[in-house]
Amino acid sequence: MANGGAIFEAASSKPMMLASTPHAIALWTPESASQTMPAEVRNNGRNDHHSEDVFLGYVIRDRPVSKWLSTSLSEEVSHGHGFLFLPVLLGAGAAIWFALPWTPSPFILATMLAISMVTAGLTRYRAHPLSRANLVICLLLSGSALAALETWRCSTVVLDSPVTTTISGIVERREADAQRRWRYILRIEQTSEPSLSRPPQRVSVLARSQHEPADIGERVSGRARLSPPSGPALPGLNDFAFSSYFDQIGAVGFFYGAPSVQPAIDDQPGLWSDMQRGLFALRSAIGNRIRDTVKGDAGAFAAAIVTDERRAISRETTEALRLSGLAHIVAISGLNMALAAGIFFVGVRSVLSLFPGFAQAYPIKKFAAFGALAMATDYYLISGFGVSAERAYIMMAVMLVAVLVDRPSISLRNVALSAIIILAISPSEILGPSFQMSFAATAALVAGFALWTRYFAKGKEETKGSNRWITGVAATFHFIAGIVVTSLIGSTSTSIYSIEHFHHLTTYGLAANLAAMPIISFVVMPAGLVGMLLMPFGLDAPFLFIMGEGLRIVIRIAEIVAAWGGDIAIGRQNPLFLPLATAGFLLLTLLRTPLRLTGALFMAVALLFAVRSGSAPRPDIVISEDGASVGVIKDDKITLNRTRPAGFIFDQWRRALVLETGEQPLALPVLASSEPARGASLAKSDDKRPRPHSRPDLTRREIEYVRGFLQAFTPGRFACLPKILCAAQTAQDIRIVTVEDNRYTGLACDFGRIIVSPGARFDTCRSGALLLSGRTLRRTGALEITIIPNATAPDIKITAAMRDSAQTSSRPWTVHRFYDWQTRQFDFGIPEAVAAHLRDDTVLNDSGE
Repeated sequence: MANGGAIFEAASSKPMMLASTPHAIALWTPESASQTMPAEVRNNGRNDHHSEDVFLGYVIRDRPVSKWLSTSLSEEVSHGHGFLFLPVLLGAGAAIWFALPWTPSPFILATMLAISMVTAGLTRYRAHPLSRANLVICLLLSGSALAALETWRCSTVVLDSPVTTTISGIVERREADAQRRWRYILRIEQTSEPSLSRPPQRVSVLARSQHEPADIGERVSGRARLSPPSGPALPGLNDFAFSSYFDQIGAVGFFYGAPSVQPAIDDQPGLWSDMQRGLFALRSAIGNRIRDTVKGDAGAFAAAIVTDERRAISRETTEALRLSGLAHIVAISGLNMALAAGIFFVGVRSVLSLFPGFAQAYPIKKFAAFGALAMATDYYLISGFGVSAERAYIMMAVMLVAVLVDRPSISLRNVALSAIIILAISPSEILGPSFQMSFAATAALVAGFALWTRYFAKGKEETKGSNRWITGVAATFHFIAGIVVTSLIGSTSTSIYSIEHFHHLTTYGLAANLAAMPIISFVVMPAGLVGMLLMPFGLDAPFLFIMGEGLRIVIRIAEIVAAWGGDIAIGRQNPLFLPLATAGFLLLTLLRTPLRLTGALFMAVALLFAVRSGSAPRPDIVISEDGASVGVIKDDKITLNRTRPAGFIFDQWRRALVLETGEQPLALPVLASSEPARGASLAKSDDKRPRPHSRPDLTRREIEYVRGFLQAFTPGRFACLPKILCAAQTAQDIRIVTVEDNRYTGLACDFGRIIVSPGARFDTCRSGALLLSGRTLRRTGALEITIIPNATAPDIKITAAMRDSAQTSSRPWTVHRFYDWQTRQFDFGIPEAVAAHLRDDTVLNDSGE
């Protein structure tokens, strides 16, 4: 070691420091270390550089890893970094509870939590690994208990199967889209024709016909088509029924025609109910005012930033914002809340500082913080209580309260405290991309801010005493560099969750944010804030106009960057990618000792999984959970059974499996008499779902025509007899038939190997073909089918989105799949012919199932 003596001399004058920590403390000195050296090492050298080399060699080469680990952990705890991991362990406990395939017993969970809490209390002053391990277990169980409590508190009834019925309910929320169609959140009062035995408490319905919109609090009724919230489009993807359950939305659908509006009778009187209705009415009025003042997408964009009403933005603009990496601006997130509160804080403090006597006599910083807190509270109240707005408000409130009590406002402890509050209120948010991306960006920015301030202070010290030109250039450089670094940190920190949840990366997002964020920060948000303050006086129009013009520039930036391309498809990830990448990110961000470098190892392993996911074999067939969309995959192309597939499902398939669209299905002519009857007759008894009109039996001519089609079609793309059935053949010569007219299901069983018939009234084919009926698909969810070549006959392996479909218990957000409305009982069985093909290694979806 050539420089051992120099290092030793430095260590002799002052303790050895860890340069990477913000508050460096002494870990080892030559005197303390020599007391723990073996005698042969301590006595081997003399008072010269050789002895110093021996000392350093012992410290670096012979010091046990366990002792280094213990020392590093002790230093982290001494800095208070242990507190930063409280929300991590609470969130992990909640995620584990949500991921279990069954609902744990509340009694067992409460007992285990009580025991761990008592044990943790008794051993809290003991610095023993077992006491720390018990504390970890206690926090994990606490997170699980919070998850169980939220699930019980929601107790949402989710509709079991699609149904057409007449609904009547109270408008709790409303929002218009770009076509001026209104979507209502209704609290259901009554269903009829048929009357549902398990009616959802709340539904989200779209009124597509032109009508005078109903006000919040009014009663609307009409004929509507309701469906359960969508499950995962593929195994491993996001389960929208999970988020709907915790949003307490039990069904989605649309009205047939315009709904009728009636005055409401307030059946839930109370201060909170009245205040909530008033706030939603105010929110709607503000949104309408902004959209009326600023026309087009710019007005819809401005209303979204203020009130979180995003549906009025056109699909083209929404897609451009997504492809350019600017979609985060639309939601009321930490960025919007921080800009609004920060501008108000700086403005109030600047105005008060104009009065030197007052500024010296009173704490104007706290006055400004209190005003910013009040403004942030008002912002949250008119935002519709959205999840992202709630999270942003809590984070901002914690930071502003820290200013009021003379604590640092920008710190990882405040971020951790905000996360703890949010997890205590809504632990289900831990699985959502919004929560993950928001806190990842915030934690990374706060950690980066600490490093930046140290670097900036050093640079400021170096330029101190220089002429004003040098100082001005340095300040300009630091300002521009700060914007670049902030955008880079924000984009990089959220890329993990963009890959996991959206299966793509936006390569030009940094350029778009660098161009758009100065406009948002210095034009849009200040003008919007002043406009909102002047709106009660009718003086808001000029400032809303400035806000709208700024947003038009932002939209144009999004369109230009989106036209560059750069949207890289990554594909569905291995289930281990997210936990490994998150663990690595947290270690790198929250720790300060060299122990944080272990996070790089986790990140490297996660990156390896991400790279390998691109070479993972694709399934041969994919089937949506309603059986309407079926795709046959060959190489990197997918051939569908529909000319116009459901875009919501198909887009997820393409992104998750990195596919290109193959050939369109070939439509062949049908016999005139083969057109299936339309319409539905309504039964008179309760909860008798609509059944198709009695269809005449198939004629021999019709049967022979379809039989000839099934015998004659050639392998390749789907060939279809419209409104009857479609057929295709996989690369392994497996014939798949999708049936739309269920009268032909039996005939399809005779000619196909895999039959998808959502309307089938039986669950098995006598021919031995694999039949996937609507009842079966409702229980298994979306399917992936892999054909495995075999010497005798190819094997069919099925991966189901609902991995617990063959078990006898289910989670509250999936149990509706097993309800039989005819028997009014839960039936957890699936046909043995299907269960025999189910794989044991079913992929977990994003809700943890």
